[in-house]
Amino acid sequence: MEARTVVGANNQVEESDISKLPYLQAVIKEAFRYHPPGPFLMRRKDGDDLEIKNYFIPKYAVILINIWAIGRDPSIWPNPHSFEPERFLNSEVDTKGYDFELTPFGGGRRICPGVPLAQRMLYVTVASLIRNFDWKLEPGITPQDVDLNEKFGLSLQKAVPLKAVPTKP
Repeated sequence: MEARTVVGANNQVEESDISKLPYLQAVIKEAFRYHPPGPFLMRRKDGDDLEIKNYFIPKYAVILINIWAIGRDPSIWPNPHSFEPERFLNSEVDTKGYDFELTPFGGGRRICPGVPLAQRMLYVTVASLIRNFDWKLEPGITPQDVDLNEKFGLSLQKAVPLKAVPTKP
C-alpha cells in the first residue's frame, strides 16, 4: 500500500504527502476520466457567430461538451473502457482544465472555482481512507459482481451502488 509506506504507521496523511503518492494521483485521475462528476459541461458562446469545420455556431449559443464520451474516446485513450490508472503514471495530463481530454471540472475562465480546494481535500481524504483501513466488498459480493455502469442525470451515479466494508489493517 503506497499510502502506508509513504506516510508511515504512526502518522496521519498530510497535504505534503500527496506529491509522494503518484499511484494514488493516477487512480483519482483515472476515476475522473472514467466516471466524471457530470456527463456534460455547458458553455455559452460569446462574441460573434462562428464556423468550425462546417459547423455554424451562432452568437450566444449554448454548447454542451460531452466529457463522458471524451473519457471513452479510443482516439484519445487506449483501452478506454478499462480502468487503468497506470496510463497517468508517466503523463502530464491533469484535471486542472488545461488538457481537453480530461476536464471533469471545466477549463479556462469557466473552470469550477472550488477545484483547488476540492482536489486537495479529495486526495488527503482518499489517502487517509486507504492508509487507515483495509477495504472489502460486502459479504456475498465478489469482484465479478461489481457493476460499474452508471445512470445518467445531472450528476453521474452508479446504477448499482458499491458498498465496501472498512476493517482495521
